[in-house]
Amino acid sequence: MLRSGTGTRNEPGLLRHCAYRIATTTTQANRIRVRYTTYEFGPHDIHVKTLRNNLEYDDRDGQAARLGITSATWSLFGIVWTSGEMLARLMWERNFHGERILELGCGIGLASLALAVRGQDITATDKHPEAKAFLQYNAKLNHLPPIHYERCSWEQTTSSLGKFDLIIGSDLLYDHGSIDALTTFIDQHSRDNCEVFIVDPNRGLRGKFSNSIAMKGFTARARTDVNILPGSGVNASVLAYNKNCSP
Repeated sequence: MLRSGTGTRNEPGLLRHCAYRIATTTTQANRIRVRYTTYEFGPHDIHVKTLRNNLEYDDRDGQAARLGITSATWSLFGIVWTSGEMLARLMWERNFHGERILELGCGIGLASLALAVRGQDITATDKHPEAKAFLQYNAKLNHLPPIHYERCSWEQTTSSLGKFDLIIGSDLLYDHGSIDALTTFIDQHSRDNCEVFIVDPNRGLRGKFSNSIAMKGFTARARTDVNILPGSGVNASVLAYNKNCSP
C-alpha cells in the first residue's frame, strides 16, 4: 500500500509536518517538480522523494549527456517503477544471514532503502549523476545513515566495489547492447555461490541474459511468472541464478 503527494524539493521534514502539499520548485534553468510517497511495508513506512513524473528534466551542466543519458531517458532514474517496488517487497520478506548485497541500476533505490531499514549490508549503484543525491536524501528522510553508494556503469572493468553474496536489480534487461556488459559486471563482483535476483517486466531479453550469464558460470535456479503487484496490470518474471551451483 502507498500514499502519495507532492512537495518542495529541499525540505527533509516536509513529510512529517505538511505532507502531500502540492508545490513546485524552480531551478535556475528548469522547473523540477518532485513527489513524496509513503510505501507501507507491514507496520513500517518508507518515505520517498521522487520526480513528479517522467517529464522532468534538468541537466544544466551536461553531466548526464556526457554519460550517454539523453533528455528522453534522464528522468527514468527518478521514478519508482512497478518492478522496483516488487523487488523492494521481495527483499523485505526475504530471510538474510549476513549477506553482502549489491543493487544494480538502483534509480531511486526503494529496494536499497528497504534493506537498509532492515539493517542489511547493502551497496547501491547507478550510472545517473542524480541518483546518489536522491538516495541519500531519502535515507535521511527515513532516519537512516547514508547508504553505501557508488556511481558506475556496467562497462567499467575496474571498481572499488568488491564482491557480493547477493546481486539484485529490477528492469535491467532493456537494451540488447548492454546484456553482455551487465553479465560481465555481475561476474566481476560476485563471490562463489553468489545469487543473482532480478525482477524483469518481460521486455524480450530474458533469454539473451540467461544465455550470457550461463557463459559466466551461473545456473538458473528459478523463474516465477507473476502479476507483479495486485491491480497493477503489469506482468513480470522473477529470475534467480547462482554462481557455481548445480541445478
